[in-house]
Amino acid sequence: MNQKKVILTGDRPTGPLHLGHFVGSLSNRVKMQDEYKQYVLIADMQALTDHASQPELIRKSILEVAFDYLSVGIDPNKSTILLQSLIPQISELTMYFLNLVTWNRLKHNPTVKQEIMQKNFQENVPAGFMIYPVSQAADITIFKANAVPVGADQLPMIEQTNEIVRKFNRMYNKEILIEAEGIVPEISRLVGIDGNAKMGKSLNNAIYLSDDADILKKKVMSMYTDPNHLKVEDPGKVEGNPVFIYLDVFDPDKENVRKMKEHYSKGGLGDVVVKRRLLEVLNSFLDPIRKKRKEFEKDPQYVLDLIFKGSVEAQKVAINTLREVKNAMGMY
Repeated sequence: MNQKKVILTGDRPTGPLHLGHFVGSLSNRVKMQDEYKQYVLIADMQALTDHASQPELIRKSILEVAFDYLSVGIDPNKSTILLQSLIPQISELTMYFLNLVTWNRLKHNPTVKQEIMQKNFQENVPAGFMIYPVSQAADITIFKANAVPVGADQLPMIEQTNEIVRKFNRMYNKEILIEAEGIVPEISRLVGIDGNAKMGKSLNNAIYLSDDADILKKKVMSMYTDPNHLKVEDPGKVEGNPVFIYLDVFDPDKENVRKMKEHYSKGGLGDVVVKRRLLEVLNSFLDPIRKKRKEFEKDPQYVLDLIFKGSVEAQKVAINTLREVKNAMGMY
């Protein structure tokens, strides 16, 4: 087995996961668990940075996220699924790291700046939200991960992590922490069903892995297409059309997709026909995930036990790393 370790910090439990999560990271996690020692983190404490008034949502969503993990094929015998709040060493390491980062650097982190705009915080940015890149750095380094699958928009987080690693090692003259490489999947983002550049819970434009057939049908049939494709005989635009973007990703029959694109571009192919094909494709994709999820939903205690067991295993590693850090600092 390759000795690289991977920790995934991208899932804050604020609801179930969607197709964008699957394309951006979940599919990679399933593939990589056979190749790497993989830690899969449910970042409940980071979820509080912008949902502090909804702790009940986060508490409920821990199970929702775990159900999705297991349903898509993340195997607890191969991957360590853990809960951030059960690893207090991460919080302690975050405090030490905060002294290695300037406030000005945090303000200019491109990912943080973009999310502040998206969430419309303006001047009311929670301090916890501003420092969550430092918390993510602690997530990664406490397990000495050197590979982290992320979307392209999260690469600044990896850059900030590596800055902290270099500064720590230089300041305390010890090669304790290691730098991480951001691994970007071929498709790192899926557009929303409304045509928005990003699918997200807060944008209300997502198709969830747990959506049943009826909900899926409503969402697919209401999807944004080409606003100028008013009649069936009119030529339609394929580029940037969410329905065709989804077909490119999920339809196994690539030749049929090519023919549909050609037909749509020339005119004579209606949006309803294309959406029906997408509905068929997505139902085929989601059906096995739905079935597995229902089985796990029957025994939530089993899933909670898996999370607790994984957290106990992960804490052993975290304790050792924190001991090394504090020894390097002369604080142990």
